[in-house]
Amino acid sequence: MIRVILPYHLRTLARSDAEVQVAVEGTVTISSVLDALEKKFPMLRGTIRDHGTQQRRPFLRFFACGEDISLESLDTRLPDKVVSGEEPFLVIGAIAGG
Repeated sequence: MIRVILPYHLRTLARSDAEVQVAVEGTVTISSVLDALEKKFPMLRGTIRDHGTQQRRPFLRFFACGEDISLESLDTRLPDKVVSGEEPFLVIGAIAGG
């Protein structure tokens, strides 16, 4: 099981705790984790990735093992510590201001 940490606004929408677990079959990539997350919580479809392009939404960032992987390809394989459940995959709401 992959552990996923969601930001407040997405956990409220999904009516879930901050940390959720999803099952991913095959290679564990950013995309496969997001697919599993959207399958478990259909109300999150379109909130993390654009419906058409499937690209990450602005103001959301992805982290694994303390590294910002937001700009990596969605086909990027996640670290073994995330795959084993030792470390979570984090979806973080970015902060902007002026």
